[in-house]
Amino acid sequence: MEIKSSDNLVQGTGLHSEFAKDAWLRGFTLVEIIIVIVIISIAAAMVVPMMSSADDIQLRSAANKLAADIEYAKSMAISRGQRYTVVFDETAESYQIEDSNSVIIDHPVRKDLYIEQFGGTSRLSKVEISDADFDGADSVTFDSIGCPDNGGTVTLTAGDNTIDVNVEAVTGYISTSN
Repeated sequence: MEIKSSDNLVQGTGLHSEFAKDAWLRGFTLVEIIIVIVIISIAAAMVVPMMSSADDIQLRSAANKLAADIEYAKSMAISRGQRYTVVFDETAESYQIEDSNSVIIDHPVRKDLYIEQFGGTSRLSKVEISDADFDGADSVTFDSIGCPDNGGTVTLTAGDNTIDVNVEAVTGYISTSN
């Protein structure tokens, strides 16, 4: 900082030189430092839960998607009057929908094979299929009136979070639970 001796003002500030010089040399007060620490603490407290909830958001999205896809297989069985099966592959973190001839059907929107992948590079990269159990089988088949051959549960995990997608044995009712 340059001090003008002619009018005793610090150039560009409009402050008298002695006051400006003392303020500049003093640094920050304890109150100013505490205020900055409080602001940073509040910001950090807001960011940390957002980062840890990415697992939960992906897990809920995956559970909703899986429930909708199982419902789609059930609807296809009813509307086409034939059996449709959702087959789970825990090691590949995927599932697929097959018709009565065990042929993977086309996805109605993407127009490619109806295979859904978790983990890896997918949007749901943190989600894993940790278990798929339908009375010992890794698949659920719906008949022409929408009844599953057996009820069961698919367990999805992401980090420490878990959600079960349940299929009721007689009704085919699909629900999710934590």
